[in-house]
Amino acid sequence: MASVKKEAPATETIYKVLFAISFVHLLNDAMQSVIPAIFPILEKSMNLSFAQLGWIAFTLNMTSSIMQPVVGWYTDKKTSPFLLPLGMACSLAGMVGIAFSSQFSYILLSVIFIGLGSAVFHPEGSRVAYMAAGNRRGLAQSIYQVGGNTGQSLAPVMTALVFVPFGQFGAIWFTFVAALAIAVLFFVSGWYRTRLGAFPRVSKQKKKAANPKRKNQIVFAVCLLVFLVFARSWYVSGISNFYQFYLIKNYHLSISHAQYYIFVFLAAGVAGTFFGGPLADRFGKRNMIFWSMLGSAPLTMLLPYVSLLWVYPVFLLLGFIIMTSFSVTVVYAQELLPGRIGMVSGLIVGLAFGMGALGSVILGNLADLHSVRFIMLLVSFLPLAGVLTFLLPNDQTVRAWEKEQSS
Repeated sequence: MASVKKEAPATETIYKVLFAISFVHLLNDAMQSVIPAIFPILEKSMNLSFAQLGWIAFTLNMTSSIMQPVVGWYTDKKTSPFLLPLGMACSLAGMVGIAFSSQFSYILLSVIFIGLGSAVFHPEGSRVAYMAAGNRRGLAQSIYQVGGNTGQSLAPVMTALVFVPFGQFGAIWFTFVAALAIAVLFFVSGWYRTRLGAFPRVSKQKKKAANPKRKNQIVFAVCLLVFLVFARSWYVSGISNFYQFYLIKNYHLSISHAQYYIFVFLAAGVAGTFFGGPLADRFGKRNMIFWSMLGSAPLTMLLPYVSLLWVYPVFLLLGFIIMTSFSVTVVYAQELLPGRIGMVSGLIVGLAFGMGALGSVILGNLADLHSVRFIMLLVSFLPLAGVLTFLLPNDQTVRAWEKEQSS
């Protein structure tokens, strides 16, 4: 008699799936990072202004971000495990477009395809991480998110090693990255399909009359959380998109040399993302969000005034501290709205970052009107918004609300 392979219980952490989806997150966000990485090349080859560069970043992030909650809302209701490789195929088409685009409008069209691919991947990838987490949600979300942050941190390295020597056409190499991601996603989607029974969609769950007071409290907490992520993403957007120009203009560095400073900031953020989850399990999610924002504020305000020698150590600390709340905010939001994993993941990782992408346009226009130094001074005050964290419910209250909604 043939033996039947037992399905892992929902409380068991499935590390092979977590590492697979984290690896694809790395590949996906590395492709997204091609866009800011190629900014110095596009500025010279296509004679683009800072405002136009800001519009490119805005188009990419808003396409991705507006659609993420929509995709999450849809997949909370409908079974769609093989949507993941389909979305990655859109990113592949976008990378081909970036390599061959000769006009500003074609660049915008290409980044729309990349944004759509990302819009599909992020809420569904976060759902896969949630399904594979078992009882270790913080750790699972950290493993998943650290893949994405690692991919983002590769942007300056790609500029120095790919786009400076090969120019815009260097983007064609990332079609192979997309193809590899599609192959891994077919494995993940196969596992995803086998686990749907343990994680019923919203439409299949028991409907229960909502407590109006509790509903208002949850809505307020989610809106405040989105605002805090919005403030953090404005700051990170200012550094990742424009600080390279600050280094070039104020410290007279070459394009290649400036990228290594940005890499240090982003790489430190990868470490912060990974350790943020376990630290939040120990010290509390709300406390971690508070420490991440206000703990980084003195460093953000110091950065515009330090000499070049001190940029590296400041970036090491700043990148680590400000990103410790990255995965924590996602888990915190998922616990506020259990049963809507896709929508809330798209809301926090997607829409909040998309609203932050609006900062790319505003900061780009301000840089044209004033200077890059002006916007670096302006964004340095954004982490002070972390003081509002005290208005969020504490971890014990959130867990009580989660049980109340799930019962």
